[in-house]
Amino acid sequence: MSLPVVTGLIRRRLLVNYRVDPSVVAPLLPEGFRPKLHRGQAIAGICLIRLEDIRPRMLPVWAGINSENVAHRIAVLCDDEDGTTREGVFIPRRDTSSLANHLAGGRIFPGEHHLADFIVCDDHGIIEIKARARDGHMSLSLSATESDEFPASSCFNSLKESSDFFETGSVGYSTTKSCDHLDAIRLETYQWQVKPLTVSKVASSYFDNPALFPAGSAVFDHALIMRDVAHEWHSMESRRVAVPA
Repeated sequence: MSLPVVTGLIRRRLLVNYRVDPSVVAPLLPEGFRPKLHRGQAIAGICLIRLEDIRPRMLPVWAGINSENVAHRIAVLCDDEDGTTREGVFIPRRDTSSLANHLAGGRIFPGEHHLADFIVCDDHGIIEIKARARDGHMSLSLSATESDEFPASSCFNSLKESSDFFETGSVGYSTTKSCDHLDAIRLETYQWQVKPLTVSKVASSYFDNPALFPAGSAVFDHALIMRDVAHEWHSMESRRVAVPA
């Protein structure tokens, strides 16, 4: 069945990035996937995204829905059957404030979403976000400020180097309840422009879990922000793999 192209506006998108020991990341990935490295480091993180006017492309703007969403993700490489290497992100978990996203994800459109409650303050460049999943398996908090300065402490040498790394990872591979395949979806933006984001506090139940990431193996690196980006989501054929429990 051909699924509809979904369009809308990314009102706000934060990419909160960690540098991670590749030997720690590798066992968390499905078969056929490997970490995409930058200067010897695996790159993982949290995508916090405010979506507005989201609807199938054939519908008018007034039919769209708004939502706050979070995806924990790992930059990956994988090989297609023809030997082509594809870049993307592996997404072990997605959460959303939208009941519609929760009900449609993995059924009508790729990407299963857990329901979560969000508290968001976004005012004059100062951003505070707290989220907690209703199933109790995800929580996070973030305090950040928009900036013009890219941090010297990052493993990326410049804003452009970071931007180029993430722009090519437009395909997201999401886990499913069946654990025998990944839902796949491609983000197509009409423009790609990121700015630095200075993070004063970040806590994530995923990256702070010592069973997954032993102490010191996942370190916050830097964060980026995008605003007011028109975009489309394109469904792709699911990928049959064994996914780590």
